[in-house]
Amino acid sequence: MDCYNNRYVCSKNYGYLNNSQYSSAIAYVSGGREAPNIHGMVIFTDVPGGTEVFTEFVGLPIYKPASGEDAPVGPLGFHIHEYGICQPGESDESFGAAGGHWNPTNQPHGNHAGDFPVIFSNNGYARMAFFTNKFKVQDVIGKSVIVHKNPDDYRTQPSGASGVRIACGVIHPMQ
Repeated sequence: MDCYNNRYVCSKNYGYLNNSQYSSAIAYVSGGREAPNIHGMVIFTDVPGGTEVFTEFVGLPIYKPASGEDAPVGPLGFHIHEYGICQPGESDESFGAAGGHWNPTNQPHGNHAGDFPVIFSNNGYARMAFFTNKFKVQDVIGKSVIVHKNPDDYRTQPSGASGVRIACGVIHPMQ
């Protein structure tokens, strides 16, 4: 199976996960059943002391404040998840095969290496860059990035109450 051209599944076992020759990686992100119009990319680049993460998305849901019992839509939770499998499942289980938040040092939520800042949709568009010192590029190749429908509270265990998984992309080395 060609992982780069398959929108949903890439569980290929990369033989170079710990090969430091890869200093940049990319995830092409696509929406699932909840938000099929989402498309974007996340680029990881090694920089001194850590990694720069750049994101750009289109087709994001428009922000909607909480109302009664309904949670807000956005800002959108954003994380690295354990497995590089972006297979949509049933509506409540979309991208469930990606596993939980990537947490190699077994930290409480809010301190997971895979915990990222929330994404703010600006009429469906978002662009953001940030720095993290919690990993280098070779550590995340073969994992996935997930966008969630609700904001991450960075407290609730184990996943920050960030709601349904609405988009996913597998992280591949850039060659």
